[in-house]
Amino acid sequence: MANKKYMLDMTVTENKVLGSLYGLLKLVPSDGSKLPLTRAGQFVQVEIADSKTTYLRRPISVNYIDEATNSLWLLVRKAGEGTRHLTAASVGHKINVILPLGNGFSMDVKTSDRLLLVGGGVGVAPLLYLGYKLREAGCEPEFLLGARSAADLLMLEEFEKVGKVYCSTEDGSAGEKGLVTANSAFNTRYDRIYCCGPMPMMKAVAAVAKEKNIECEVSLENRMTCGLGACLCCVEKKADGHNVCVCTEGPVFNTKELPW
Repeated sequence: MANKKYMLDMTVTENKVLGSLYGLLKLVPSDGSKLPLTRAGQFVQVEIADSKTTYLRRPISVNYIDEATNSLWLLVRKAGEGTRHLTAASVGHKINVILPLGNGFSMDVKTSDRLLLVGGGVGVAPLLYLGYKLREAGCEPEFLLGARSAADLLMLEEFEKVGKVYCSTEDGSAGEKGLVTANSAFNTRYDRIYCCGPMPMMKAVAAVAKEKNIECEVSLENRMTCGLGACLCCVEKKADGHNVCVCTEGPVFNTKELPW
């Protein structure tokens, strides 16, 4: 059953610059209320009220829910006018957020399962909260993070708090040189792979999972406008030929459901 959705005014408590393109926003409900139950893999729709040219909300993955401070973490990549405003938000700034949206990653795991969480670029965002939730379930998740260079690897220290981290960079400046699918992590037999990142990367990871007969879930990053299944901007065709809205039926799908 889908979670109840909330529209909350939230206050920025921290905005940390990560390299030249990213920012880590930490937000708390402005009225002091407790954050709603949110599953790993869900997302939020953020209003950019202070931009005169950004009329639509921006969908952003839930990076982490810090229950101790009642804060929502959002990892934001500067990709346009809207996200530039977000990464420039100062402490104390108010932002309106709709949450939680979509469906999250599957948590039907056994403590003995070997789990690999694969992320590329800003696609690493939902994997941090997922890793913590899998740890709470008694598992020992491992991470494989990919980027163009060492400077583009995001939140490494946070991921290392949760589990073993493998890295791949295109220029070899950190971890192993090459694409994530060539990383030696894949020499290990895993029971399930979770993945989020650029579409070519996810399709390549899905192909490896299929070849090795490993269950694989991916979080799609289709363009979303409303986040509620009304605008039909994020429609995706499934393997059975049916079209679904990624914002309501996803963003997480088992790769067996997709025509990959």
